[in-house]
Amino acid sequence: MMKVLVTCGPTWAAIDAVRVISNRSTGEMGHLIAQEFRDKEAKVTLLQGPVTHQADLKGVCVIKYSYFDELANLLKEECVKRYDVIVHAAAVSDFRVKNKIKGKISSENDLNLQLSVTPKLINVIKDWAPGSFIVGFKLEPNLTIKKFKSITEKLFLEAQCNMVVANQDSPSYMGYILNADLEILSSSAHKKDIAKALVRNLL
Repeated sequence: MMKVLVTCGPTWAAIDAVRVISNRSTGEMGHLIAQEFRDKEAKVTLLQGPVTHQADLKGVCVIKYSYFDELANLLKEECVKRYDVIVHAAAVSDFRVKNKIKGKISSENDLNLQLSVTPKLINVIKDWAPGSFIVGFKLEPNLTIKKFKSITEKLFLEAQCNMVVANQDSPSYMGYILNADLEILSSSAHKKDIAKALVRNLL
């Protein structure tokens, strides 16, 4: 039985004790991929962030996280379990507050935050799981063929991904699945079709 690890949803980065930096990821794509693998009788573990999308995940082992560091630690722990495929579809926070503020900041005054760049988790997955087939994701608005090939090339070179899904969410959804030769294996304007095509190419 194929063992698959999927990550999905946003990550939070704390500003203070009650506020966070996040993104608009709903977790839908990761849910669709996990469901598709499950329906093909794979053993699926899903690392799920604070998603807004609801899905039937019966038969999927769901491990929840909220913050960047929680995802990083879970991912490192899971990678040693020798998954056949790791699909890193989570929208990981690119920034976090350089010096997290203790307690709750007053909302009566303007606030300036200094942000620092978070480590690229996709770049260390291959080190943690050298025997796994790695699928990376790249989200950009207004993709063109020239643009999505250039942005995915970095994932193949630096993260050693075996396959990449390039997608846009504005002005409307569009997704492309590429192999390491930057060949388009599938494309669709529907997330469910991309999930199905991805799993079909991996089985």
